[in-house]
Amino acid sequence: MPKPWVELVGEHRRETHEAILDATAALVHERGLDTVTMAAIAEQAGIPEARLARHFPDVDAVLQAWHQRQIGQHLAYLGETGDQPGTPIERLAAVLRSYAVLAHQAHRQHSAKSAAVLHRGEHMAEAQDHLHGMIRDLLAECARNGDIRDDVTPDELASYCTHALTAASGHTSTEAIRRLVTVTLDGLRKP
Repeated sequence: MPKPWVELVGEHRRETHEAILDATAALVHERGLDTVTMAAIAEQAGIPEARLARHFPDVDAVLQAWHQRQIGQHLAYLGETGDQPGTPIERLAAVLRSYAVLAHQAHRQHSAKSAAVLHRGEHMAEAQDHLHGMIRDLLAECARNGDIRDDVTPDELASYCTHALTAASGHTSTEAIRRLVTVTLDGLRKP
């Protein structure tokens, strides 16, 4: 039985929306965030600029939607990393390494000005809460196993980890990022 018209229109709208975000991702990767324009997105997506404007009022709205999708993908990736087989401390180390690499990559792609624009908004607060909870839960498992210090709560240690690994954004070498993760993990060990 054919799909109702409303379903077809909704599907087409979602496909166009995803094509716009995919085009935006390609442009950000190729040219950098600060050079993305509505005309370039429309051309890359293969749609008229007028149709793009029906989905998004301006380039900032497109970039916010693209960034929200990207953050969601990063959180899903970190969640999958934390769910891999292994001991809690091995899974925690894998999540912290992955987070540091993601922070480093994001910093390379965005100028300070564009990062400030992208990182405002409710989606970032929700993402940070989600990340904090994910790391806190892994830390609680590690604490129950006796793998980490127990004189500081998992909640406080999660804040320590996320703040310490934000420093990965400023480093250029993978060795520096690896050392930063090692130092962060060392700070979790029992005194």
